[in-house]
Amino acid sequence: MKMMDQVTNAGILDSANKNLFKAGAAAALIAAVVFRRNLDAEFMLLRGVGIINVGPTAPPSTVMDWFTLLQDNKMLGLTLLNLFDIVNYALVGLIFLALYVALRRASESFMAIAATLGFIGIVVYFASNQAFSMLSLSNQYAAATTDAQRAMFIAAGQATLTIHNNASYQGAGIYMSFLLVSVAGLIISTVMLRSSIFSIGAGYVGILANGLGLGYYIILAFAPAVVFLPLSVSALFLLAWYILIGVRLWTIDSMRATSSNYSRAPRKKDVSQQL
Repeated sequence: MKMMDQVTNAGILDSANKNLFKAGAAAALIAAVVFRRNLDAEFMLLRGVGIINVGPTAPPSTVMDWFTLLQDNKMLGLTLLNLFDIVNYALVGLIFLALYVALRRASESFMAIAATLGFIGIVVYFASNQAFSMLSLSNQYAAATTDAQRAMFIAAGQATLTIHNNASYQGAGIYMSFLLVSVAGLIISTVMLRSSIFSIGAGYVGILANGLGLGYYIILAFAPAVVFLPLSVSALFLLAWYILIGVRLWTIDSMRATSSNYSRAPRKKDVSQQL
């Protein structure tokens, strides 16, 4: 299927789709402003430069460190365990759904691939995040009355951190979810470049956001010694991309009055006009 199909707005601007676009716009703006991805990295960056003066200067490295942090400052502990990434990924799922409906006529096959990869990545992340598991184990450890019980909860905590070690991103599920969602974002951003629904700038910002994020985790997985760009660089572009998406989805119904076609491909002249 060609990515530059000629289409009209009528197919995407019915009442149900307009409600979906509004919901997707709200999700994008909330994901950008409130529940941003990798808030743990943002906190550590701000803590390192002294803007924030509370909490650890590095993520906990042992089970006991995590248990202690979760008991002393539950919200901070859950933030460093990427609890809010769960909310972010739920919002991203709604964003991807709205973008699929908005862009599928520009390239239905590529958008179907992107949506499938994105939703699989979101499900994988939900299954891999261990924030609630660590909180439960921390509470049980604090309530334990014998050394044997405490040892059992420490062992369970160590097993949990093996699945998702927040300090070094060792969890295979976390890597896979970032990979799938970032690839989905790259595909969507590329389709944006071929559609007049979104600006060319939105497409390029999306490519930078998802490309930098994908590159960071690939390098971190296979050659951590050569990582030189902080994850927060990708986060800045991702924030901008979400804002651009949110603003456009919120105003997408205005296209009815401004254009009857949202592919950037130039239309061929009618044959009869050439005779």
